[in-house]
Amino acid sequence: MNRTAFFISDGTGITAETLGEALLAQFEDVRFEFVRLPYVDTEERARHAVAQIDAAFARDGHRPIIFDTIIDQRLRQILAASAGSMFDIFTTFLAPLERAIGTQSSFTVGRFHGPQSSLYHARIEAVHYAMANDDGASGSEYQKADVILIGVSRSGKTPSCIYLAMQFGVHAANYPITDDDLQSNRLPASLSAHQNRLFGLTIDPVRLAEIRHERRPGSRYASLRQCEDEVRQVEGMLRRNRIPYLNTTRMSVEEIATRIMMEKGLRGRKG
Repeated sequence: MNRTAFFISDGTGITAETLGEALLAQFEDVRFEFVRLPYVDTEERARHAVAQIDAAFARDGHRPIIFDTIIDQRLRQILAASAGSMFDIFTTFLAPLERAIGTQSSFTVGRFHGPQSSLYHARIEAVHYAMANDDGASGSEYQKADVILIGVSRSGKTPSCIYLAMQFGVHAANYPITDDDLQSNRLPASLSAHQNRLFGLTIDPVRLAEIRHERRPGSRYASLRQCEDEVRQVEGMLRRNRIPYLNTTRMSVEEIATRIMMEKGLRGRKG
């Protein structure tokens, strides 16, 4: 079965998409096409969204699923006239929350992701930190790190650092273990003073060779033998130094980041 799911918002649409995708992932027998429509904040844009929803209904033969975080009731009425089945994320949860907390919510556009929020600034600062400390670029700022990811090249360190920064405001640096580091058979000097911040990422050598082949096809760097040697030696280094590590082969970046947060006891920044 093919269905279309729309994530519609008068803001970025990230909240609707995140929750909507998590819910739809429970329906493994259905193949969904996801469409995010952000900044639907005028009647004209709402009618354009309705046209897209109705077109999807005509194409699929099934009513599209709509997850929305639209606050303006005039716009919601326009969307409700479409051929889709609507699920209002905010009112679904806010009404019971208001009863539980005993007060009214502000129910304003962009409240969570607004540029004035302390969480927003914490995330931006963390992203800048991750980019400045990517691939061992600046060991001088390791004392500011919440976690330093280490492992072979292409084991998932950079995307994990960026995700930790964007989602949790975590200051995450990363350091790729190179041939020179492996020849010394010791933890790199720039990392030794920060061993309590270290966390290792490893990966299946066959998968690593596939990833590296896309980057440098036919090179020694991408050969299976080289990948096997590097992974074996790095895992040995991690075990000798009692550094916790995680095999990322079959894990999404979201799973990797969540496991790192749990293993290192990180709570993230709120500002």
